[in-house]
This record gives sequence, C-alpha cells and structure tokens, in this order.
Amino acid sequence: MSDAAPPPNPPHLTINAQYIKDLSFENPNAPQTLVQNEVRPQIEVNIDVQGRAVGPNLYEVALRITATARQNETVSFVAELLYGGLFTLLNIPEDQVEPICLIECPRLLFPFARRIIADVTRDGGFPPLLLDPIDFVNLYRQNRLAATPAAGEA
Repeated sequence: MSDAAPPPNPPHLTINAQYIKDLSFENPNAPQTLVQNEVRPQIEVNIDVQGRAVGPNLYEVALRITATARQNETVSFVAELLYGGLFTLLNIPEDQVEPICLIECPRLLFPFARRIIADVTRDGGFPPLLLDPIDFVNLYRQNRLAATPAAGEA
C-alpha cells in the first residue's frame, strides 16, 4: 500500500445539463418512400463537435448529427440533431481543456443523441437508425489536421 496522498486538487469533470438545442426530421417524399421499400436506403451520417467557454470553468459542448437516407436518388428522410451539454471542468491543465471538450464530453453525450436519432427515425415511419459508435479521438485528430493551415490566422 502506498503512503502517497492524493493530489490536493484532482481533475474533475461535471455534467451540469444535457439538452436538445435543435431537432429536425424531414420526410419529404412520404408516403411513397414508406411503401416503396424494396430498395435498401443508402444512409449518410455526418457528425461535428463544437465546444465553447460560457463562463469560468464552464463549457458548452454541442454534438451535431445529420443523417440523410436515400432510395436511389429519392430522399427518404433527413434527421438533424444538435445535442448540447454543459460541463464544468475543474483543475484541468489549459492544454487539456480542448481535447476533453471535443473528445470526452461528446463521448458522454453520444449515447443520448443516438437514442434521439433512433426514436425520431422510428417515429417518422422508418426502422430506427442505430448509429455506430463514434471514434471521437480520430474525429478530433481529423479536425485538427484540417484546421492546421488556418492555425496561423487564429
């Protein structure tokens, strides 16, 4: 057993609130797309994460999910969700705030956003769209690489 005392101010993350900021479901070609289901729809899913400080140690993280289903060239549905969370980060080194906001916080929000997307697609008359797990580390890295040329402008 170690005699080492825990650090006096350990890092701490608190989820203060979770909420739907915006939710949209479009079923533009109903009822035709609901009865002509011999062709399996092609589904495209786009995910984006944004974070911003809203006060001392307080951050809003927003997970945007857009899912578009098409049968041939006909749009079956478009589901868009902007799901937010309000997080308190205490005793976090400054260089770790961004990765925590853009990796760990959306990881905590994702299961709830996934359920909302599944429910809204089911309620729209389609089988529930069950999103695969998201690798937020890889998404963060891709976004950082894409932002590198613009880093000098920031």
